[in-house]
Amino acid sequence: MMTVAAARQLRDGAACFVGIGLPSTAANLARATHAPNLVLIYESGCLGAKPDRLPLSIGDGILADTADAVVSVPEVFNYWLQPGRIDVGFLGAAQLDRYGNINTTVIGGDYDDPKVRLPGAGGAPEIAASCGEVVVVVRQRLRTFIDRVDFVTSVGYGSGPGDRERLGLRGGGPRAVISDLGVLEPDPDTSELTLTRLHPGVTVDQARAATGWDLAVAEQLSTGEPPTARELAVLRALEATKKGARG
Repeated sequence: MMTVAAARQLRDGAACFVGIGLPSTAANLARATHAPNLVLIYESGCLGAKPDRLPLSIGDGILADTADAVVSVPEVFNYWLQPGRIDVGFLGAAQLDRYGNINTTVIGGDYDDPKVRLPGAGGAPEIAASCGEVVVVVRQRLRTFIDRVDFVTSVGYGSGPGDRERLGLRGGGPRAVISDLGVLEPDPDTSELTLTRLHPGVTVDQARAATGWDLAVAEQLSTGEPPTARELAVLRALEATKKGARG
């Protein structure tokens, strides 16, 4: 449901900065269904990749083989991402707060002596800063959805309206957070993440119980459509290619 919901966020013809894992699966699902002209951009420098299977990493040869162009990593960031030429970027999170700020750096203690040191930023801060919009894909748990992140790796809306502008960030910030329970979107007035859609079979109480702040719920809360037969068939076919690639 997360993968399908994330894929549905992508519009045909958009340029999408793609990461490996669920974001790559969602982007390729979108390209194989409702968005055939979706332009996939991978951090390795592959622009307009059209893989016929799910890549195992950003360095998978299938991306270069099927790309419109292959450029250097600095060029991806300097000439495509930072100038605002990429419409949407996918991000994950170890921690996420009510304003869409993301932590993938450290948990607990301080930076020099944390309880847990995470993989770090990678290109996430640039994606969060410069993409036209960001879609965050993360499982909804109390340890993940917290009131205030321990470290701001990637800025969402800071502490509220106006912070992105004050920091000089080009991109529009998180447009949606896709969890395994539903979809959250920023309130247009407060920028606080608000539950706007539940996945089929999920209740508001479940979503609130998995959130570390007093979760706001939209007045017009909706329930997402289940995956269609075509979406499921394409998704299963894509997932099957991972086994073939490893074999």
